[in-house]
Formats: sequence, structure tokens, C-alpha cells
Amino acid sequence: MWFRSICRSVLLGVPIGITFLDTVGYVARVEGISMQPVLNPDSKDTDYVFLSRWAVRDYDLRRGDVISLVSPKDPHQKIIKRIVGLQGDVVYTLGYKSQYVKVPEGHCWVEGDHTGHTLDSNTFGPVSLGLVNAKAAYIVWPPNRWQKLEGKLPENRKPIGPAIGGNLLEK
Repeated sequence: MWFRSICRSVLLGVPIGITFLDTVGYVARVEGISMQPVLNPDSKDTDYVFLSRWAVRDYDLRRGDVISLVSPKDPHQKIIKRIVGLQGDVVYTLGYKSQYVKVPEGHCWVEGDHTGHTLDSNTFGPVSLGLVNAKAAYIVWPPNRWQKLEGKLPENRKPIGPAIGGNLLEK
């Protein structure tokens, strides 16, 4: 009798757990220094963040959001970056092949907060929104770092403005 009860619990619990992870979100470890000082500010501690899949289900993304996405360079790797520009924005790049880039439709421009120590859109260009899989909502570990992650964009990284015609811009 107890065996049947355990089997029933497992048969119900596993699909519910998988559905939760696929729909609502999950906790992930953040590795590296590319998002310092917001994430992993101290090299001896590692942050764990709650990644909300629910928050990106309609691609309702904003400049400043910290997101998780599939790396355009390695499809087996997930990276975490901040959205600097959305489709139609013109961004000033930091070492990309063009000084200014117009973010194409269905794409965004992402950057790590630790300029110069990050592989981001300045390396691989605008990224497809289809690669975005979650929004980092909270730091959940270590306990002394518990906090909501705010979608703040540094003043010096705000887009120049909406797309304007001209030969300087990459289409």
C-alpha cells in the first residue's frame, strides 16, 4: 500500500516539477566576473539567482533587464547579460566592428556590467530575442545578498535614440 502511495506521488510530482521549471523559473549559479559589481561582486562568493521564465514569455523586455540567454557563440552555454538596446534603438558600441549599431527587429543588444571583461554584443553583435530564456529576478544566495535585481541601465550605456536614417548605422 505504501509503495502505491509513493509511486502516485512521484508520478504526479515529477510532471508538476518539470512544468514549474519550464514555465515559472529556476535557480542558477552565476559564474565569472562579467556582471560585476551587480553579480559576484566578491571573487570568493558566488551568487545564485532566480531566473524567471514567466517574465519573458511574451518577450516583454526592457532596457536594463538582466537576462539569461543561449550564447550566440556556443549553443551549449547559457550566459547572463544586461539589455542595453531593444529593436530600433541605436547604440554606441564598445569595440564592435561599427561604432554605432541599429538593433534589428526581433533582436536586442546585451552587455556585461564589467566592461572589458565580458563577451557580449560588442563581440557577437545584436542577439535574437529567441535566444532569451529567462530574466534574472532575485539574488537568492548567499543570504547576505538577498535582493531583487533592478533593471537599471548605466547612464553612459543608454541608447543614443531611436533609429535614424544615415550611413553610419549598421542595418
